[in-house]
Amino acid sequence: MRVRAFRITLRRRRQVTGDLFEQAALITGLICGIDEAGCGPLAGPVVAAAVILDPKRRIYGLRDSKVLKPERREQLAERIRERAIAWAVAEASVDEIDKINILQARLLAMRRAVDALQVTPAYALVDGNQMPLLLCPGRAIIAGDALEPAISAASILAKTARDRMMRAFDLQHPGYGFAQHMGYATPQHYDRLQALGPCILHRRSFAPVRLLEADACLFD
Repeated sequence: MRVRAFRITLRRRRQVTGDLFEQAALITGLICGIDEAGCGPLAGPVVAAAVILDPKRRIYGLRDSKVLKPERREQLAERIRERAIAWAVAEASVDEIDKINILQARLLAMRRAVDALQVTPAYALVDGNQMPLLLCPGRAIIAGDALEPAISAASILAKTARDRMMRAFDLQHPGYGFAQHMGYATPQHYDRLQALGPCILHRRSFAPVRLLEADACLFD
């Protein structure tokens, strides 16, 4: 019972300490929202964004990027870049995803985005249930992209930046349909993978790509 009580007390102390950091950051207005796009696709990098919103220049309509239409996402992305105190976008490559796994690559991209900010945040709010290694305190929020405007803004920047990358990759690697499915596991993508085989953008650590390559080796 004493061990349990100690753990509960320690957890409460950590929560209070985190709340104090967050309250201090609210006073300065330097709270950074962090989110990523592209954890699930079979191809392409994972892209993260970090955004410090300006409380004096509100942006209306911020939502989780997944519930916004592409045209609305682009409109909001432009406003975020114009009105935010600071913002940055970073990525982890396909090679890094295959080397360290998608979870660690996601956290790496997030850390790189925060490190690229021209203004140092006082506190970070991160979408999900795990924190990247940051120089500032912060907390992870499950479904944070639907709850916190700064995370919603980061979600929008990450998604629009990655979509632009995939459209550019579509020109470099024609035939796969990257501009349509953005690397996700759609029937069209599976069909093109079967017909053409994986290209350098495909994540070999992901089972559908790995199994396809293994099958191809059997018939070589």
